[in-house]
Amino acid sequence: MGIIAANLQAVHGRIARAASAAGRSPDDVALVAVSKTFPAALVAEAHACGQRSFGENQAQEGVKKATELSHLEILWHFIGPIQSNKTRLIAECFQWVHGIEREKIAGRLNEARPAGLPPLEVCIQINVSGEPSKSGVPPGSEAALAEAISRLPRLRLRGLMAIPEPAADPASRRRQFARLRELKDGLNARGFALDTLSMGMSDDMEAAILEGATMVRVGTAIFGSRKSDR
Repeated sequence: MGIIAANLQAVHGRIARAASAAGRSPDDVALVAVSKTFPAALVAEAHACGQRSFGENQAQEGVKKATELSHLEILWHFIGPIQSNKTRLIAECFQWVHGIEREKIAGRLNEARPAGLPPLEVCIQINVSGEPSKSGVPPGSEAALAEAISRLPRLRLRGLMAIPEPAADPASRRRQFARLRELKDGLNARGFALDTLSMGMSDDMEAAILEGATMVRVGTAIFGSRKSDR
C-alpha cells in the first residue's frame, strides 16, 4: 500500500471513530483532501484510492490542476479568502466555495457562474475565535450575508465554515466548533435550510466531528507537510 493510500485509510479510521463516539454514521462526514501546493500527480493518486473531493486555496493553481485532471471525476472546493479578480476563475472551475465573507464577492461569483453549470455550492466563513488576522464575518453578522446570498440564483447556500484558533485544550477546540453549530442552528430557525458545517482539519477533526461537522478539510494528514503553507 502506498503512502497516500495508507494516509487516507488512517484518516477515514479517525473519522469513523469520532463519528461513532458522537453517535453518528461516518457516512455523514465528507472528507475534502486539501491538495494546495501539492502536484496533480498526488491528487490523481488519491483519486485512484477513491477520494473524490479536493480543496485548493489559490485559484490559478486549482484551475491548472482541474484542467490537467479533467478526465477524472473530481469535486473541486475553493477554500480561503477570495480576491475580486479571481471570482471568474473560481465560478467557472470549482463546484464548492468555502469562505464567503462579503456580499460583493458573492455577487461577483453569482454573475460569473456559467448558466450551463449547476449553482455554486457555498459556505459563509465565520471568525468564531475573533482573531483580527483571520478571515470571516463575526458571529451575529451571518444572517444578513445569508439573506443576500439566498437572493442570488447561481449560488446555493449550504452552510457555515470556520478555521478556529488553535488550542491545546480539547475543550476549547470543541467550544469553538460548538459555536459554529449554534450559529447554523440559529439560521435554520430563521427559515434557512443549511446542511453543512465545514470545520475540522488534520489536528482537530475529532473535536469538530463531535460537534457536528459534516465536512472536514484535511491536508497534512493525507499529503504530508507542505514546503510552503500559503
